[in-house]
Amino acid sequence: MLKVGAVGTGGIFRWAHLPGWLACKDEVEIVAFCDAFKASAEAVAKDFPDAKVYDDYRELIADPSIDIVGIGTPNVYHSEIAIAALRAGKHVFCEKPDAVNPVEAQKMADAARESGKLLMTMRNNRFSEEAKFVKRIADEGQLGELYMGRCGWIRRRGIPGRGGWFTTKELSGGGPLIDLGVHMIDLAIWLAGNPKPVTVSGSTYRKFADRPDADGKIPEGTFDVEDLAAGFIRFDNGASLQIEFSWASNVEEEKKFLEWRGTEGGFSLVNDKLKLFTENGGVLIDQQPKFPEAAVPQHTANIRHFVECVLGRERPIFTPDQGVDMIKILSAIYESAELGREIKL
Repeated sequence: MLKVGAVGTGGIFRWAHLPGWLACKDEVEIVAFCDAFKASAEAVAKDFPDAKVYDDYRELIADPSIDIVGIGTPNVYHSEIAIAALRAGKHVFCEKPDAVNPVEAQKMADAARESGKLLMTMRNNRFSEEAKFVKRIADEGQLGELYMGRCGWIRRRGIPGRGGWFTTKELSGGGPLIDLGVHMIDLAIWLAGNPKPVTVSGSTYRKFADRPDADGKIPEGTFDVEDLAAGFIRFDNGASLQIEFSWASNVEEEKKFLEWRGTEGGFSLVNDKLKLFTENGGVLIDQQPKFPEAAVPQHTANIRHFVECVLGRERPIFTPDQGVDMIKILSAIYESAELGREIKL
């Protein structure tokens, strides 16, 4: 039985991580909870009478009985906790993003390699039925060479935790680019076979931070991150990817989208609806596959995969080096927006 200690017991842990660990109850037992706000950890622990409760993650990591450390804290603490846990001989499952800058992401990857323990960051979108289907046909060559893509997640109004850690750069590392972008950029790169990014160019905007809410009041708290980011990524195989992410924009509706154009076919995935575009004998063909309802939620599937990897039954779908590349991309887009020029990676 693998024993798990959870660090960070806020919203993302309660609705995404906890159900995942519980779904693996035949092979996983949660034995400890930790949160800087100890009352939060105590509230979750009420349903786990034998679990220990901490307000310092170092005490949890020092417990020799713990095999896995799950991390669901604000972004800035991901790397610090992950590195400490790996060096203590624990496997680590971390909420996205991997880290807030490339240096910290690389330290995480190095610690995983040196410890021989498994480090995996949440990549739940890879586990949707639509994504798994596209990955299979792309790997089989049915779409040919994927050479031009677009992805994004644009909200009309949807600023998370305004005035809290989400909108505080020191804690989050950025706005919608690091919050939403990590999901769709990762999925786009994975479906295209994980090409290496070589250059990026980007722009960021902060236009809604000081606007009043419907009651006419401007919420208190810090808002020093962007509310919209756009950019362009070039890869070592010649492919390129356009990106756009926003928490607030004057658009018709919220849209989460991803498309790739290939030499033999293309696809679009818009608000989780998949369409394929191909040609047969000079005739253009549009297809809209129908998928059964997923047996388990994506976050749960991701955690179950992690457990299977720890047990040696599956090979990791995600590697720390992919996480380093992701944070390099996000950091370079911010740098490009600040300097007004393309950045080489």
